[in-house]
Amino acid sequence: MPHFLIDCSPGVLKLKHAEDILREVHDTAESTGLFKPGDIKVRIRPFEHYTVGNTKKDFLHVFGHIMQGRTTEQKADLSKRIITRLKEMFPEVPVISMNVRDFEKATYTNRKLI
Repeated sequence: MPHFLIDCSPGVLKLKHAEDILREVHDTAESTGLFKPGDIKVRIRPFEHYTVGNTKKDFLHVFGHIMQGRTTEQKADLSKRIITRLKEMFPEVPVISMNVRDFEKATYTNRKLI
């Protein structure tokens, strides 16, 4: 916990290596102080088939899934920091966005908890 899933157009991976994108999202999330570095998980999924406003414009969207308990302000700061960093990395990509969703503690489990 947390999980950051990055959806993108294939053109994004022609501009930067996936490893660089993963590292930047990880490091930016870590810089918020909200998470332990070893707990942050980041994955990237390029989509061959997509449309953005009925076009083939490049895009990046980050889905942040975090454990409940953070304030709206903390989640907004997390989103703003990650999007700011991605805009710096990809000034030519017209669509860059993010949303944050909470995991519910009562229903979350993993192998360590069983």
